[in-house]
Amino acid sequence: MDSIISIKRLTKVYDNGFQALKGVDLEIERGEILALLGPNGAGKTTLISAVAGIVSATSGTVTVDGHDNVKHYRKARQLIGLVPQELTLSSFETVWNTVRFTRGLYTGKKNDAYLEQLLKDLSLWDKKDNQLRMLSGGMKRRVLIAKALSHAPKVLFLDEPTAGVDVELRKDMWRMISKLRESGVTIILTTHYIEEAEDIADRIGVISGGEILLIEDKTELMQKLGKKQLIIELKEPANEVPASLVGLDVELSAAGTSLTYTYDAAADATGITKLLNLLSETQLQLKDLKTTQSSLEDIFVNLVQKGSKQKPLSEA
Repeated sequence: MDSIISIKRLTKVYDNGFQALKGVDLEIERGEILALLGPNGAGKTTLISAVAGIVSATSGTVTVDGHDNVKHYRKARQLIGLVPQELTLSSFETVWNTVRFTRGLYTGKKNDAYLEQLLKDLSLWDKKDNQLRMLSGGMKRRVLIAKALSHAPKVLFLDEPTAGVDVELRKDMWRMISKLRESGVTIILTTHYIEEAEDIADRIGVISGGEILLIEDKTELMQKLGKKQLIIELKEPANEVPASLVGLDVELSAAGTSLTYTYDAAADATGITKLLNLLSETQLQLKDLKTTQSSLEDIFVNLVQKGSKQKPLSEA
């Protein structure tokens, strides 16, 4: 595995005693898209801020393409672009000057042709001379993305990038992410839109209570933890699950109009044949059959709930 970011035993304890990160170990592979999922207060933003050098870790180490982000802060930080959650921009500066100034801070080199194309990609070119206070919230979010990409970083962090933005910006952003990924940029995003992570991520990470609960290839995760269900619709409602099916993982709907059988699709024997044979021996008449698979959101919610249950009450 070729890691561009290596995080080892990273902790963060704030002055009030709150421990936001608890010994995080994480290897981020070069060129991948990693989606980091977690509830509010899970430690996502703290982790990103610690890697980017905005927040000082209490202990542990972070290296970015071989550069320790404390000992070689400037070299490590030059490799990172960060789109924060908050809209923190100078109200009276223009779009062009803001993006140009940010590039200068990181590289000290002008490249107006690159910045022009960047603003065009983000539909900002026609607003390049506008003061930031004149822009809508969605346009300000585009400026934050332009700032993050102004120095052509190798790693891009997107912290809740599409929270509260319009559909057009969301589409533009995912188009740009695809282009960046093709050019070799490593992308780490946190998001509440789990369907986005399911669409674009290579790997999924779940963080809760300052700890990484899981890091897994998206496809393998779906196969390992995604449950499949066979839904059997009945011609006539049933009052209860037939006695012959009680030993199987079968549930009757509240209205009594369908049976749901949960099974492991990867298992050698799913039990479906046995179920259907047993059903044929009952008085139930089948109307239709269909299968469903649990989504990434189902998996995420289940993992976080399990993580919370395993914690002592004092930490919950």
